[in-house]
Amino acid sequence: MHIKLLAGLFSMIIVFALTACKKEEPQQTAPQAPGPFTSGPIQPAMPPGQMPSGQMPPTQMPPGQMPPGQMPGGQMMPRGESQIVVPDSVKGKWSAATIIIEDKTSRSKQEYTVKLNSTFEIPDTNLKINVGEFLPDFRMDGLNLTSGSNQPQNPALGIRVYENGQQIFPAAGKKWGWLFAKVPSIHPFQHPDYSIVLKEGVKKG
Repeated sequence: MHIKLLAGLFSMIIVFALTACKKEEPQQTAPQAPGPFTSGPIQPAMPPGQMPSGQMPPTQMPPGQMPPGQMPGGQMMPRGESQIVVPDSVKGKWSAATIIIEDKTSRSKQEYTVKLNSTFEIPDTNLKINVGEFLPDFRMDGLNLTSGSNQPQNPALGIRVYENGQQIFPAAGKKWGWLFAKVPSIHPFQHPDYSIVLKEGVKKG
């Protein structure tokens, strides 16, 4: 009788010891599914100062091409009328500009060299051009339209175009439209029969 009692107690001690020594298995967390902002490939950032093909940095665009009321860096565009400021390094260094007139009907092109700050009537048309300033390196500095240097990095020519005495370019209320030699698709002169494109500036003799 005593032997059976001792055997039972011994068995209970062994079971208790095994239970106390049993280690709890660590819980494994289920892998998280990719969220809606990480499911696709990450697009590489554009290098500083680089723009998509065919586009211009905001500081090199005319006011009409800027986002409404904004300047580069999200700043608000100053209110007021823009003005052309020709720096001393550019002033008097350019005498004329070469423009290309295309007759869309006959698909013919003709080059003309027009003097700066003059009036030019396109032969055999009802179009007249008021030629303004040439800025070899067009830049925007607040309300000032100026040139960053005297090198033809971003050649631009200010013009006004009249047809039968009425201004058709730029839009009413604006003083100057701008032709860009390197990016002619930016703010171009639009007409059903003719196109006007800036080829280059002409340095003073």
